[in-house]
Amino acid sequence: MIDGQPYRQVGDVAPARIVLVADHASNFVPDEVELGIDPSLLDNHIAADIGVEGVADRLARRHGIPAHIACVSRLVCDLHREPDNPAAVPTTSDGHLIPGNIGADFDRRIRTYHAPYHDALAKWLDATNPALIISLHSFTPKLESAGEQREVEIGLLYNQDDRAARHAIRLFSEQNLNVGDNEPYSGKELNATMNRHAEAHGRPYCTIEIRNDLISTEAGQARFAAMIADIAGRVLLALETE
Repeated sequence: MIDGQPYRQVGDVAPARIVLVADHASNFVPDEVELGIDPSLLDNHIAADIGVEGVADRLARRHGIPAHIACVSRLVCDLHREPDNPAAVPTTSDGHLIPGNIGADFDRRIRTYHAPYHDALAKWLDATNPALIISLHSFTPKLESAGEQREVEIGLLYNQDDRAARHAIRLFSEQNLNVGDNEPYSGKELNATMNRHAEAHGRPYCTIEIRNDLISTEAGQARFAAMIADIAGRVLLALETE
């Protein structure tokens, strides 16, 4: 974590047209938390969204899109869940038992990680006053516990507000990508951060899910950072001319 906080912010905390949020960017586990899992699982998609940190940093440092980035693994506290959702401190993930979370002090995890992350995000968004929020995630090509190979390469998720997503779906499709509309997950079921910080305030947003094999390398991260920066700018222009 950065200065004991479960997040870091890259870019100026000042008015910005477009900003980025990355809830699952880190696989860091603080010393005070014992998950009881094989350490190799920290490199697995269950611990963090593979590739997202690299894309987020590039968007902030090279493309001028300020970012609010998580600094703690979702196995410690899933910041992309409501604070009263038991899955905020997961006891299983994609078929793997997380024994250290069974009987863990749920309220303490929320106070230590979830609340500071979201309190800071709320203040940061008030300060930046963005016209568009990008929420960035990645997904595994195939779950270990169930399901088929996922052919979708990039997905746009939304709950009630699909203003930005509709434009983004079209623009990503023009890049010859297999684009999912509320796939591989539905934002109507899993949209906690954007429900709270975007939809509740009328802020347009795009929740972008990238298949993680496409951003597992620096070259892939650079490619998608440039693509997202370009498309986000065009989405914003489309929103402003409607």
